[in-house]
Amino acid sequence: MDTNFKNIHIGSYIKQRKIELEIENSRVCKFIKCNEEDIEEMFLQSDLNTSVLLKWSKILEYDFFRLYSQHLILFSPAARRNPNETKKISQLPHFRKSIYTKEIIEFILDLINSGEKTKQEIINEYRIPKTTLFKWILKYDDRQTDG
Repeated sequence: MDTNFKNIHIGSYIKQRKIELEIENSRVCKFIKCNEEDIEEMFLQSDLNTSVLLKWSKILEYDFFRLYSQHLILFSPAARRNPNETKKISQLPHFRKSIYTKEIIEFILDLINSGEKTKQEIINEYRIPKTTLFKWILKYDDRQTDG
């Protein structure tokens, strides 16, 4: 299954993982507290309630929330700050945005290798630092690309 971080259809990812692990419906039904029809319906959904998604993540031993985190890394707009505005400190947990998964790195390198985007377009669109991109190319990319 090709990962599409822009348009996430969570039901298809859940179905794929369930098939990979060969988990029986009866086990899922017992864990999630649903029936087999509910499971089939969830596979068709593009989004799910977070408590249900958390249960799927646990039983299938896969962090489905990470798909959404990767979407935010790639597609969220840069924060715009007024230089005269004092920075407000949130009480919410703070996460570093600069953590890239193997899937994100592969996604970016595939865009370059396929010619879909140039290195400069990647740097501009996804705000990936130039040095980071070139380190990825040297470390992970078998085919050296120009662009």
